[in-house]
Amino acid sequence: MATTNNVTELILLGFSPNQDVQKTISVMFLLMYTAIVLGNGLIVVTIMGNKGLTSPMYFFLGYLSFVEICYCSVTAPKLILDSFIERKIISLKGCITQIFFLHFFGGTEIFLLTVMAYDRYVAICKPLHYTVIMNRRACGLLVGAAWGGGLLHSVGQTFLISQLPFCGPKVLDHYFCDVHPVLKLACSDTFLIGVLIIANGGSISVISFTVLLASYVVILHALSTQTSEGRRKALSTCASHVAVVGLFFIPCSFVYMRPCVTLPADKIVAVFYTVVTPLLNPIIYSFRNAEVKNAMRRLIGRKVIWKEK
Repeated sequence: MATTNNVTELILLGFSPNQDVQKTISVMFLLMYTAIVLGNGLIVVTIMGNKGLTSPMYFFLGYLSFVEICYCSVTAPKLILDSFIERKIISLKGCITQIFFLHFFGGTEIFLLTVMAYDRYVAICKPLHYTVIMNRRACGLLVGAAWGGGLLHSVGQTFLISQLPFCGPKVLDHYFCDVHPVLKLACSDTFLIGVLIIANGGSISVISFTVLLASYVVILHALSTQTSEGRRKALSTCASHVAVVGLFFIPCSFVYMRPCVTLPADKIVAVFYTVVTPLLNPIIYSFRNAEVKNAMRRLIGRKVIWKEK
């Protein structure tokens, strides 16, 4: 397929053609993005700076929070800056780069969530062997596999999009570049590439969701033999993970596990997996966790004492 393009830039329509509405939305995104960076950044700093938070659960949580910051940073800053510009333009290379990083961090997050479900499975179903199975080396390998899986997924999606010729129109009805709206602008038959894109994203989602579902079915079965206190603690931890998984997987499945067509609801749905999930991650995972909250208080207390000195 030819890859010669006479389109070098794309125009993003954003959420609304009304500049005042767009600015209002951008202010909301600025507030949410600031909260995402501060909240998830605080989790990363707390876990890195506290010797008491060394269990695999916190090890994975630190990486998840870091990925959330990176993932949201792919789309939110440009939307915020575009509110000050009447003509919202992104170069074709910049658009493909945005797709690459969007799917790189998004794919990595999916694999990290799957790894965290496996960690909970081992902790609850094999408690006596937990420290042996989830040793530091194994945790490092699992995180490396998550990054590697995200990279392979992203390279696949980006390669398929980069093979398409773009000769007009060049108006993208979205607030960021993604495979489906960009695919719609290609001036050639995109059926085969569309199928491959769905197969790439869909297979990752299906496999990861199957592993997650199987882990929690086994965990729920194992909890029936534990004491009421043990069940309460385990369910509290698992409920947080299930909430994050639901907030991320359901919107992603709506967008990426269907034929390559764009729907009016796509922009709103995209907000959930690009902004809302990273925003709620610190609340769901950490601010309900007594150990993390106490570690944050100690960290902030040390900063205050250091400044007073």
